[in-house]
Amino acid sequence: MRLARWSLDSYSLAYEREVRWSDIVESAAQFVLLRLESDSGHAGVAEATVKPTWSGVTRRTLEASVEELFVPILQQVELSDPAAVRQRLDTIPDNHAAKALVDNALWDLHAAKAGKALWQLWGGRSSVALSWAVTRQSPALMAKEAAAMVEGHGFRTLKVKGGQGRAIDVAGMRQIRAAVGAEVRLYVDANGFYSMQDAKSYVKAMADAGAEVVEDPCPLLPDAQFEALQQASPVPILVDFGCASRRDAALFIERGARALSLKPGQFGLSDTRAMLDTASKAGCATVVGLFGESALGTLAALQLASILPASALPSETTWYLAMTRQVVKTPLKIRGGAVELPPNAGLASLL
Repeated sequence: MRLARWSLDSYSLAYEREVRWSDIVESAAQFVLLRLESDSGHAGVAEATVKPTWSGVTRRTLEASVEELFVPILQQVELSDPAAVRQRLDTIPDNHAAKALVDNALWDLHAAKAGKALWQLWGGRSSVALSWAVTRQSPALMAKEAAAMVEGHGFRTLKVKGGQGRAIDVAGMRQIRAAVGAEVRLYVDANGFYSMQDAKSYVKAMADAGAEVVEDPCPLLPDAQFEALQQASPVPILVDFGCASRRDAALFIERGARALSLKPGQFGLSDTRAMLDTASKAGCATVVGLFGESALGTLAALQLASILPASALPSETTWYLAMTRQVVKTPLKIRGGAVELPPNAGLASLL
């Protein structure tokens, strides 16, 4: 296949309520959509979440990177092997968001050409278990939201956003547990809020409050301090923000990492699939992490989630539920805390 046409579009999807992340407060999510069309008559699409403090880009800088750096490469190469094309993209340093966007669109194009959904081509499961992320509010409001999402969608796992101070985080965990009962699994993401000096006692406090995993209790590097923290922890430390590449994944695993977050929307399906392979060989648990995707970006991320081992945490990619509109025709319906993946050969037909 050769590239025949390409286009970029952008859109904003409002939230039902204002959302407070660790670094920003927003009332809507911003996205850029890339469409690649081949000379074989097939199309592949992908979505990028545009939050500068998450992905390092604005809409304009992302679109410029795609147009000026990577489309010229796509125009020169054969497109049938997305992993091989990704290697060509990597001859340009940095620009992770643009590479991920192009990479994911190429995998979608690959599926369209093959006439099967990507999860089918990869031998994945049609049903994928999901979790919900309870974002920062007062403990009472977090507990109310948690109970509503469990009742409304059947989630059996909740990711609780910490980083509001230890006392509030503990109170939040306890009130959520009281609201959802003992059968729902809980884990905590502090988004690196605490210091390394405080992380050991924080992780213990969260474990005592019922957290099965603690994500980014402090800023993490694949070094001796991380190794000591994980060894002292009663639960796995889930590495997210510090694991930004295949190399980072290997380094953290060498230092004893027991769980890694994989984000296709941030790093692309090629790299996160390679990171999954590295983690699986080492017996390191994985989860497909939240990256603020709409339903379209969620469908792309779930292709990877479909091939995670049974021991993996349920995929966190349910944030689209917080949005009032979508760019796909048919809503992604969650039943019993899981979603059935559509058999469409590529996602362009769903727009």
